[in-house]
Amino acid sequence: MRLKTMTHTLGLGLAMFALWLLLSGHYTPLLLSFGVASCALIVLIAARLDVIDHEAVPLHLSFGYFGYLAWLGKEIAKSNWDVAKIVLDPKLPISPTMVWVPATQRTDVGKVIYANSITLTPGTVSVEIEHDRILVHAITREAAEGLESGDMDRRVDQIEAR
Repeated sequence: MRLKTMTHTLGLGLAMFALWLLLSGHYTPLLLSFGVASCALIVLIAARLDVIDHEAVPLHLSFGYFGYLAWLGKEIAKSNWDVAKIVLDPKLPISPTMVWVPATQRTDVGKVIYANSITLTPGTVSVEIEHDRILVHAITREAAEGLESGDMDRRVDQIEAR
């Protein structure tokens, strides 16, 4: 087994056990051993199926991911407020538009994070990913311009370890 595969396998096992500990809340020796055994069995099955790789276990993402999630939460709240104002306005001031925005991420995981971040932000939906760009439907021209500025794209780039 190659070192990189072993690293991803170990990372998967540790992440699964940490999640098990978090969700279980039981720390008796018997239950801890059951948790270790069940996580080891799942990692063994995943290894035999050859599904452990850099996409299944994205260890290449830096710890900046947690800062990005905080920033994304703030952006979602701001966009949610903007969409609520639009919906509550009797004139319904929308200007739906479709734009292509560049996706400069090097990996497929990075592009998926970027496209999903766009879709999570109220008022915008990722419609299609085509090579190095994403087709986005925006409820207003201002929302589309916010994406065209490239701030979200740069932030996703920063969490990918280069």
